[in-house]
Amino acid sequence: MKAVVINSYGAPKVLQCTDIDRPKIAADQLLVKVSASSVNPVDWKIRRGDLQLLSGFNFPKVLGSDLSGVVVEVGRFVKKFQPGDEVYTLVNPLKGGAYAEYVAVPEANAALKPQNLTHAQAAAVPIAGLTAFQSLMDLGQLRPGQKVLINGASGGVGTFALQIAKAFSAQVTGVCSAKNARLVEGLGSDRVIDYAEVDFTSETQKYDLIFDAVGMRSFSACEKVLEPQGRYISTLPSFENIAPNLASLFFSGKKAKLVMAIATPRDLKIGR
Repeated sequence: MKAVVINSYGAPKVLQCTDIDRPKIAADQLLVKVSASSVNPVDWKIRRGDLQLLSGFNFPKVLGSDLSGVVVEVGRFVKKFQPGDEVYTLVNPLKGGAYAEYVAVPEANAALKPQNLTHAQAAAVPIAGLTAFQSLMDLGQLRPGQKVLINGASGGVGTFALQIAKAFSAQVTGVCSAKNARLVEGLGSDRVIDYAEVDFTSETQKYDLIFDAVGMRSFSACEKVLEPQGRYISTLPSFENIAPNLASLFFSGKKAKLVMAIATPRDLKIGR
């Protein structure tokens, strides 16, 4: 089968389209013929070598995590799917595999594709949508009426997060560039901050939940504008954020959390 692989970390030129063996599925997996995939920041960060301590040095690597496609084969223990089903999901970005004609997917991580979405549309949802949803609902424990700040509100994850927060009746402040202010306003943000003009961490306004969807502001920078029981969630597993995340496990008060989206049928089915 055709796949886009890398044989070393580096610039975009390390990406190569080549022939590799079709994956063999385990008893609890589906073999999915990929109709569409998408590119997320984690993909180019892996390709560039930014996460090599996590992604390792075994080459060649097939990148890509988001996918939408059609089931062509099921393992003998699979109960919920059959060949011909249209599904969407994500695979572990560190292992990759979605930039290929076929990919093996655990049954436990797959869901039927929403009928009102094309494969291309569905493939743009899993990482961004699940990161936003699981950050706000699972880690942030979002409740109606809370004050929420989303840093990077005009990005892929941020636009999902903004709409989810508004759907749960939160008071949302969106941080973005001036050129994207109208987009963020249109998605329902109660207030928009141009990060080039205003540093939200220096204001007096405090928030119940700060979601750094672009991993640009540390917990230590945001802590002073969190309510006493406020929560900070980041998409970036930096050393600056890992230490407060561990401390949050043992101490009450303000919490720091790191998100790693997981494909679960419960969350993927929300879009159906």
